[in-house]
Amino acid sequence: MTDREIQEIYNVEGGHTQAFNLIVREYSKRLYWHLRELVFSHEDADDLLQNTFLKAWKSLPSFRWESGLYTWLYRIATNEAFTFLKKERIYNKFSLTPFETKLANKVTDDPYFRGDAIQMLLQYEVAKLPDKQRAIFSMRYFQDMEYKDIATILDSNPDAVKASYSLAYKKITKNIRQG
Repeated sequence: MTDREIQEIYNVEGGHTQAFNLIVREYSKRLYWHLRELVFSHEDADDLLQNTFLKAWKSLPSFRWESGLYTWLYRIATNEAFTFLKKERIYNKFSLTPFETKLANKVTDDPYFRGDAIQMLLQYEVAKLPDKQRAIFSMRYFQDMEYKDIATILDSNPDAVKASYSLAYKKITKNIRQG
């Protein structure tokens, strides 16, 4: 279903709930995996997905339909993940194990992970990237998003996104070759 079709349903009297249900059905899976690639935990990604849709529901009346639902929802989800990770970092401040190591260990501890050793190594290296760089790498590498869409989601510019992706790619390949 297109954004335009969802908007038409939303604009019909009493159509708000139906339109929102369509949004949830259309975007849940993609947003879940996006969040999962940022926080590496099924439970955390599931909670953040619910928070994302709660914020979207509350903000939908003020949503300007000129921009795409896709980038709007991804921005909400990404901000939810960044806020969550910031809080986790604060809780971890006095731990002997660095936060990035704990985050990377979530990959190896994940009972739902179904990849092989190479995929595990890639995910482990991705987990060690800074949050924004990890988001850029994940959106570009795993989800094949355009740089302009990633820039819109992160409120950045495409050239900065390209540079960040390139740097992340180089870090990951260097660490994999050394490891």
